[in-house]
Amino acid sequence: MSLRALLAGHPFPVVSDPRRTSATVHNHLRRLIMTGVLPPGTVLNQAELSKLLAVSRTPTREAFRMLQEEGLVEADLNQRPRVKGFDPEELDTLYAARISLECLGIHATAGRLTVAERKEAGQVLRAMNRAGGEDDLDRWSILHDRFHEILVIRVGDFVGRTIASYAAQSERYRRLYGAEHPGAVGERHEEHVALLQAVTVGDRDRATQLMAMHLAATATLVLADFASGFEPQSITCAVDLMCRSEPS
Repeated sequence: MSLRALLAGHPFPVVSDPRRTSATVHNHLRRLIMTGVLPPGTVLNQAELSKLLAVSRTPTREAFRMLQEEGLVEADLNQRPRVKGFDPEELDTLYAARISLECLGIHATAGRLTVAERKEAGQVLRAMNRAGGEDDLDRWSILHDRFHEILVIRVGDFVGRTIASYAAQSERYRRLYGAEHPGAVGERHEEHVALLQAVTVGDRDRATQLMAMHLAATATLVLADFASGFEPQSITCAVDLMCRSEPS
């Protein structure tokens, strides 16, 4: 299917500030990739896309660069960029890194949330549950990202930015699973409740182990659907490192 046909019904938003054109193109294309409008394997012709979006090639080229950094687009030498397909080895490495860093983050945060942060986390969690029940994956994803940000909020800016980057890169895998299993995101609610409880009471060991198992479970569900024979060795090592014993 042509890019014109794929983008039909998905108009490019108006750019109010020309200095934000590259970011607007990037955000628009990222959303189309995440929601499956631009499926894996779609070839992204820079000239054609620029024409369809009514922008110059410079912001489109910059948007491609940002998408490539996020792992959403790949481009071989002398080949046009294309939407990246499912890569079990990347998922294994990505989630192993997330387990390591988010376990560090939740360990640093447990028992150290402010009253306002605890209140916000509870509100976000309830809103997540509603969005999951309505199968509103877009809304749930935004809330889910914020919830996880709060759980690791005391880890510091540098590690926090790295965690956010890895979470953004793994979103496409989570969405692939969500598209195949409507309503599935809501089924993980109790895991999020347990995570917040452990952080609130300051149980660092339990919070760390629950986070490791929570992230590993997400990766395992995705792999079971899209690469059932793949053994996630990096994830297994990361979980073993973080879960020396079962949480009480």
